[in-house]
Amino acid sequence: MPKLAVLDTDSSPLSSVPPSVPPQMDGPHLLDATLFWGAAGGVRRVLGAKHQGLNRLGWRHTVMAPGAKGRGQIDCGGVTLPFSGGYRLLLRKGHAARLIERARPDIVEAADPYTLAWAVLRATARLGVPAVAFCHSNLPAVAERMFGEGMGARARDYLVRLYSHFDMVLAPSRGLTAALQSWGVHHAAHQPLGVDCDVFNPDAAEPAWRHGLVKRLGLDPRTQLVVYSGRFAPEKDLQLLADAVGRLGPGHALLAVGSGPCPPQGRHVRLLPTETDSRRLARLLASCDAYAHAGEQETFGLGALEAMACGTPVVTAATGGLGELVEGVGTRVDSDGPAEWAEALQACLGNQGGEPRRQAELALQRALQHDWRVILPQLSRRYLRLTGRLTHAPHAPAPVAGPIAGLTGSVAR
Repeated sequence: MPKLAVLDTDSSPLSSVPPSVPPQMDGPHLLDATLFWGAAGGVRRVLGAKHQGLNRLGWRHTVMAPGAKGRGQIDCGGVTLPFSGGYRLLLRKGHAARLIERARPDIVEAADPYTLAWAVLRATARLGVPAVAFCHSNLPAVAERMFGEGMGARARDYLVRLYSHFDMVLAPSRGLTAALQSWGVHHAAHQPLGVDCDVFNPDAAEPAWRHGLVKRLGLDPRTQLVVYSGRFAPEKDLQLLADAVGRLGPGHALLAVGSGPCPPQGRHVRLLPTETDSRRLARLLASCDAYAHAGEQETFGLGALEAMACGTPVVTAATGGLGELVEGVGTRVDSDGPAEWAEALQACLGNQGGEPRRQAELALQRALQHDWRVILPQLSRRYLRLTGRLTHAPHAPAPVAGPIAGLTGSVAR
């Protein structure tokens, strides 16, 4: 049975650690550490948005991840995990802890519950700074799906033991927060994630570009496009979407955007590579007819939120973070049957006025409430309370304005 933690086998001296990231400003310094650094993963996009937004709020922000190479990033090494969609496993926990110490952050957040989280705890204890855990993945649900109920129970016990050492534990949905608390992580708190509504909005749609895309994909110009964006992983249940779109027959296609070990298959499926440019991704989401995600174990649903911000109707699983996110503003499917999913998609696609359009307008309003300019000040205040610097908080951001200000209620399909 696989172990849930990796022992530290590294004994390299601190002198072998590369210099820390040069200071960018005088504000407090947050270091985000994660193993979730695959090109198609949502955590990577979240950390990129945090980097930009926190800098605007006066913070210094560093990301440490396997293979991280950009400005304000630290590569902590690691070996590639087969069939993971580009994720890596950290073997040198001690080395990663020393990298964190060398960066001298004021607060550190662990974005996964694996080896790197223990490195964060070691480093923050030595530095005497707060440690935050963000629960981006429902590890017990994943473990139970892969190995059975017994492994799910072991994973819950592991999370309780791990998270008991953190000063703060955050979860992106209320359901996951309640689950953590019921397992014994009593200090878990709800903190939603965000979306850049200046980039992801209905104005990103380009009919002429869509026409060219459909032609390049060998589809009829009148084809209705259902889109999914993210990792091609087993827990995403992408084949269910492919089978459902297949039942809709000619004139429908599933565009699966991303990478990973389990891509959907079928004559109505078109695979598109991971789109790392947010504006091009927004153009795609806004130019499609519906967004679909059948994963029942999602802790939030960043791709669905981005589609909602683009004014694109969403059809998701009724459970997990997705069900919570789209409640009242999208179509939720409480079934793992292709027939039920096909029926839900047909209802969404078959009437672009009426209820689907009204839902898209409500979804856009909800997305505006998740704009990063709303979410990041919430996060900043949480961090500052932990560091004891709340009275020295960076200036508050301006109210949400600009291109997104007039979008509410203006979805056109």
